[in-house]
Amino acid sequence: MNPNFENTTIAFQLKTDSELERAYFLFKLIANEPLVKIGTAVTNFAIKAHLPIEGLIRATVFDHFCGGVTEEDCLTVIDKMYEKGVFSILDYSVEGKKNEDQFDFALAKTLQVLDFVKEKDAIPFAVFKPTGFGRFELYEKVSAGKVLNVDEAEEWKRVIDRYNQVCKKAHDLDVSLLIDAEESWIQDAADNLVLEMMRKYNKEKPVVFNTLQMYRWDRLEYLEKLNGIAVSENFKIGLKVVRGAYMEKENERAEEMNYESPICKSKQATDDNFNAAISYMMDRLETISIFAGTHNEESCLKLIQQMETKNINADNPNIWFGQLYGMSDHITFNLTAEGYNAAKYVPYGPVRDVMPYLIRRAEENTSVAGQTTRELALLQREKKRRKLND
Repeated sequence: MNPNFENTTIAFQLKTDSELERAYFLFKLIANEPLVKIGTAVTNFAIKAHLPIEGLIRATVFDHFCGGVTEEDCLTVIDKMYEKGVFSILDYSVEGKKNEDQFDFALAKTLQVLDFVKEKDAIPFAVFKPTGFGRFELYEKVSAGKVLNVDEAEEWKRVIDRYNQVCKKAHDLDVSLLIDAEESWIQDAADNLVLEMMRKYNKEKPVVFNTLQMYRWDRLEYLEKLNGIAVSENFKIGLKVVRGAYMEKENERAEEMNYESPICKSKQATDDNFNAAISYMMDRLETISIFAGTHNEESCLKLIQQMETKNINADNPNIWFGQLYGMSDHITFNLTAEGYNAAKYVPYGPVRDVMPYLIRRAEENTSVAGQTTRELALLQREKKRRKLND
């Protein structure tokens, strides 16, 4: 049965009146591009100058888009959503780290979350970001096929070891693990590492999931190639499919360095690419498990339509929908109301350390005008239903 994405009663059932007002206020700000730029600059300055703004950030943007500062801090949010059938994925959203101690800390965090996942039915997946486990520049050098010096070769071995530790633990605990995508010029190194982990740990079922950013025009070809390898070598594939998160950066770099941009020429081409990947995977569910990470209603409905055509139950364990916490509640909560597997990515971490993630989120929302407009319209409708003043 198709979910009704217009149902704001279900979409915002967990939001108090004040939380609804805060959400409306935040998306109003995000809709204003100059304000986002000014706010970003001021916030960056305040953090670098160690000004006491954490309380303000925590009470507004942080609490809307993040679950808390620690795993335990997120439990209230996780439990409340699970009561409504919505699962959570804890995402330690600290970005831009550079040294080995920080990478080892991210490893320890991910191993800790795996134990958390095993204990909590509400959390079906763990997740990590490749650059959480190693330096950006190292991934870049490996992706470009450059020869590593002795120190770099040792450093890369440590990166591989971190992947191995996490993937082995996920396999041993029988917990699924999502590995996020990165910029195109470092993605090859990550892809090759994840492929090795799939070969090793996905023999019986998909434990390790890679992420495909479908705003890249070459990802459908990569998907077909990956499926061919999995079929011939007899292992399973787990894939999170998203549109992508670094479009402006990708296009700017391609222009600066004079190579063809890896990004599709238009939003329509990206949408077509995303939907084609989903269709390809839906025809191969014996090998591939799907995590559709999307805020696009049409893509969700297309996937549901294919499930119905193939007589696949709403709660089939090989098909998941995912949205970010603080966004698209009308999709997530209405999906679970009809019995589909849907999860929220719940970012967490120290307020200052998570700010780069939150700033990126605000900038992404500003660049996708339709998304913010849709959020505002639904929030306004729910405010009207509750008879709250504008």
